[in-house]
Amino acid sequence: MKEFFRTHKHIWVAGYLFIYMPWFLWLESRANQPYHVIHVAIDDMIPFVEYFIIPYFLWFLYVPIVFVYLFFKSKKQFYQYTIFAFTGMTLFLVISTIYPNGHLLRPTEFERQNIFTACVQLLYQADTSTNIFPSLHVFNSIAAHMAVVNNESLGRNRWIRGGSLVLMVSIVLATVCLKQHSMVDVIGAILLGVIMDQAVYHTDYNALRERMHERSRRQRKRIAV
Repeated sequence: MKEFFRTHKHIWVAGYLFIYMPWFLWLESRANQPYHVIHVAIDDMIPFVEYFIIPYFLWFLYVPIVFVYLFFKSKKQFYQYTIFAFTGMTLFLVISTIYPNGHLLRPTEFERQNIFTACVQLLYQADTSTNIFPSLHVFNSIAAHMAVVNNESLGRNRWIRGGSLVLMVSIVLATVCLKQHSMVDVIGAILLGVIMDQAVYHTDYNALRERMHERSRRQRKRIAV
């Protein structure tokens, strides 16, 4: 065990969960308090489709599997993935704290009774319809897919890359087709995901730092003159 911690010191990142989970559970405990209802017209046009419970539940495997894979395969990309995911998760906590929110989209009864609607009912009982903006199911699915795409081994495999894309899109659709989220939550998560993708994977911070140093040097030179 000591050898494991010595060779995998980046495990300290997992300590974030000891911050996230108590904070999230505290937010969920406020479900009965007043909150701002999030709703747009398109929400009422989206049909309830219980079969999307399958990709919705697969999220609970998808996100951790990518986490564990990168933990053992690439410390750099593990840090990139966790920076991506944990930044969004922290923003979600802050937004939910200062702006209590929720929706009223869940059906009061189901047209059909089957194993899928039974699972949806269990989901509704376990998860409140509050603290929904931005959708973490959407955001962390984007984080996981971007991690897959930018990994040299996974990203080169078209089956893995394509399967990850299909799963990500299915999870996004599941959030609205199961009436877990408003389109506002989904769009907010996508925009945040695009920003984080640019910040984590497509910004050369060394070049940016060099430009800032060069600009500062020129300013000092002008002042000296």
